[in-house]
Amino acid sequence: MKKIKIGALFMVTLVALILFTSTETATDQDRQIFKVVKIKTQIWMSENLNISTYRNGDSIPEVKNPAEWSKLATGAWCYYENNSENSAKYGKLYNWYAVNDSRGLAPAGFHVPSDDEWTQLVDNLGGYGSGAKIKAKSGWKQNKQASNATGFSGLPGGYRYSVGPFLYIGNNGCFWSSTPSNKKNKAWGRTLGANFDDLGRDDGSEASGLSVRCVRD
Repeated sequence: MKKIKIGALFMVTLVALILFTSTETATDQDRQIFKVVKIKTQIWMSENLNISTYRNGDSIPEVKNPAEWSKLATGAWCYYENNSENSAKYGKLYNWYAVNDSRGLAPAGFHVPSDDEWTQLVDNLGGYGSGAKIKAKSGWKQNKQASNATGFSGLPGGYRYSVGPFLYIGNNGCFWSSTPSNKKNKAWGRTLGANFDDLGRDDGSEASGLSVRCVRD
């Protein structure tokens, strides 16, 4: 049997770690440290956005009242069911007006992914079944398919309807893209579901509250 020196073995192990370790951290405009993960040529946040200011430091208003939320045509955020305890795991929900604001919702060096960039993620993961590879193994009410093979750690942060009510926490993760739909007052998003292993694509009202993941510029 060929002998390998301990020093050489250590170097081989170290090189392997450098090649295959894909997680790191970055800092957002609220000075919070967040995790990111490299998936092929893209670098994604591996947690939901959880900030309350635009990139230039301007505040994004928190809007709790459903009647007020339904009338918005400017950026806003909320906690699921207006409960701040949901923030640590699931982050905040944002309407698309916040996503589309010229002041920038994403931290410096990042942006909210376009619909094409979400498609690129799906393609990088082999198409159908990509959802299972980016779903967290825990945090779901039921989730038989999740492998989280990528480290993306997709979570079911739920959804806020444009008219105010909250639904689906623990069952669905809904994420904005930066791309408007060709339908009036709608924009494209992506959905992870507890009962399916794909990453769904749909357009929804710009006034809805969805989670946000960012990708590096």
